[in-house]
Amino acid sequence: NPNHTTAKFSTDCKTCHTPVAWAPSSFNHNTATTFPLAGSHIGVSCISCHAIGYAGIATTCVSCHLDKYNATTTPSHTAAKFPTDCTLCHTVTNWTSSTFDHNTTTTFPLTGAHTTVACALCHTNGFTGGTPATCVGCHQTNYNASTNPNHTAAKFSTDCKTCHTPVAWAPSSFNHNTATTFPLAGSHIGVSCISCHASGYAGISTDCSSCHISDYNATTSPAHATAKYPTDCTLCHTINGWVPSTFNHNTSTAFPLTGAHIGVDCISCHSKGYVGISMECVSCHQSNFSATTMPNHTKAQFSTDCKTCHTSVAWVPSSFNHNTATSFPLSGSHIGVSCNSCHATGFAGISTDCISCHLDKYNASTTPSHVAAQFPTDCKLCHSTVDWLSSTFNHNTTTIFPLTGVHTTILCTSCHSNGFTGGTPTDCAGCHINNFNATISPNHVQAKFPTDCKICHTTTAWIPNSFNHNTATTFPLTGSHIGLDCILCHSTGYIGISTDCSSCHMAKYTGAVNPDHVAAKFPTDCKICHTTSAWIPSPFNHSTNTTFPLTGSHITVACISCHTIGYIGIPTTCVSCHLNNYNATLNPNHTTAKFSTDCKTCHSTTAWVPSTYNHNTATTFPLTGSHIGLSCNLCHTAGFAGISTACVSCHLANYNATKTPVHSTSQFPNTCEYCHTTSAWTPSTYNHDTMYFPIFSSKHLQVWSRCTECHTTASNFSLFSCIVCHEHNNKTDLDSKHKGIKGYVYSATGCYTCHPRGVK
Repeated sequence: NPNHTTAKFSTDCKTCHTPVAWAPSSFNHNTATTFPLAGSHIGVSCISCHAIGYAGIATTCVSCHLDKYNATTTPSHTAAKFPTDCTLCHTVTNWTSSTFDHNTTTTFPLTGAHTTVACALCHTNGFTGGTPATCVGCHQTNYNASTNPNHTAAKFSTDCKTCHTPVAWAPSSFNHNTATTFPLAGSHIGVSCISCHASGYAGISTDCSSCHISDYNATTSPAHATAKYPTDCTLCHTINGWVPSTFNHNTSTAFPLTGAHIGVDCISCHSKGYVGISMECVSCHQSNFSATTMPNHTKAQFSTDCKTCHTSVAWVPSSFNHNTATSFPLSGSHIGVSCNSCHATGFAGISTDCISCHLDKYNASTTPSHVAAQFPTDCKLCHSTVDWLSSTFNHNTTTIFPLTGVHTTILCTSCHSNGFTGGTPTDCAGCHINNFNATISPNHVQAKFPTDCKICHTTTAWIPNSFNHNTATTFPLTGSHIGLDCILCHSTGYIGISTDCSSCHMAKYTGAVNPDHVAAKFPTDCKICHTTSAWIPSPFNHSTNTTFPLTGSHITVACISCHTIGYIGIPTTCVSCHLNNYNATLNPNHTTAKFSTDCKTCHSTTAWVPSTYNHNTATTFPLTGSHIGLSCNLCHTAGFAGISTACVSCHLANYNATKTPVHSTSQFPNTCEYCHTTSAWTPSTYNHDTMYFPIFSSKHLQVWSRCTECHTTASNFSLFSCIVCHEHNNKTDLDSKHKGIKGYVYSATGCYTCHPRGVK
């Protein structure tokens, strides 16, 4: 119950039964099969579905419920060719309450009049597919029968939802404003469609003239056709009506009407039409231009751009403003002068140079004589438009040579002996070369002083001299240099004098013997070791003046000990001086050990011995326990480079010699630090109780004597056995003790899984 043999059940009994008992069965249809029981399926006798057996039973609904499918008449599933996948419309609760929802189950939700239509009206060919989802698939007759307007003749789109809704075919939901690029407004609203669509509904122009060309041609005030008005009616009219026109000359054209132009009859300007009309004033006012004689515009060759001097208000008076309209504003005595005074020869090409009108004043001036002095003819350099006599000339602001000191009281001709038109020198020597040549303390000529006198003198007086060696040269005088006679350094002149100390003090350099500067090849830059105060004592400090400060034993060493080959390019590496110490050291032998030649790694400047090397800080292997105090060679027998820090690299013999337990054959890891410390190999720090299973405490205390009692495989201590001691016999009867314990298995791993600490 059921018959396992005839049902061809699997012989894997644990599929349905447990070790507790054969009955009841632990089989769970929901978890053990791909067909969970729900709804009306719960509690049904197995044989109801498994009448033909338990193997290969279909999980499709129709495999059991085909009779219901065939018997259903509302609607008839068979006639309608409904799919046999019952889950599409039914649940496991019952057959009658169908869950089918056309809106969510199909891609065609039912709205409006569709909600009350009998299914068969649309599904005339069945329910298995092929039912059109397009409106015209069902409503072609409505489309063809529509005559207002005639859809077929108008070649309307067959996408019915463009103009109709599912509520009803009429009225249409078409909205001209949103559905087309031509929204209806103004007088267009309410117009019969046929008024515009007389020739159809496709390819209709949205240009106004396509409908209103008759209005365009019939308009006579003004005549649009003869005036060649553009046919873009929107320029002057609105959709509210053809009359009145909305045309505004000020905003619709580039020529706003102002002044006298306002109110003028259009034909006055547009006598030749409305297209290509010039906006130039003279195109209409040439007669005014030609008739004007005061002044005569034609003879004066005035510009024909009338707005330069006139406004749209009237031709007279002129609005011309000499100050803003020309590059020559009238000021001073020029104001109020008759135009003909300057424009006697006309109004075009008149020079704005003062001299063009005032040459007579220039020639007549005698204090000073402008002609004789060859003054420039640019009168505004010295005069203003107020009057000729009050000269405005200011030497300080008008020229590049401001007058200061004694120059302010000098007569102009003292410097301008050759005139005022240029060529007067602005360099001091141009006037004062005699002072330069006559000066003998010091002799400027012999010393080849520069002739730029202002370097040492001012315009106040030639004497006293204002020269300051500290600010005027790149060599400020300090220490013993102060107060020296100039000739001591400038014996060969004042030009190109070297500022190098050795250029004057070479005798001291060559005469120095402690140390011998020449033999030692000291640099000739004396200021490295000496100051301007005195040659002796030298302030040279090896620690601050070089990159090699002297410390320890270096402090008292004679310079020549390190500088045997000179003082230039001396290496600062220790080995450059101490290679002999490096090579001679045998404990340990630095050469064979390939020690680094960077001596400061292990030594200090105090002494070569003792070494300052610290294994704990200088390496990644600090010395602890028994490692402290060992001879280096015990570990570094193969050298000091590339030495392994793994314990086994030195202690493999200890590993191999250990018999309790045997490390090598038991496949113990060779990471000695797991069980041992640097203090000693024995005793081991390994603690079986904290790391794995309590054998030195709890119930296993003193019940074993050898590791192999549990670790029966001598070659692999990762394997163990519980059932050597916990035998499966009548005395212990472990099976009865574990009766009802789910997952119980009589094996070592089974015991350890449930009893990792050795207790119940």
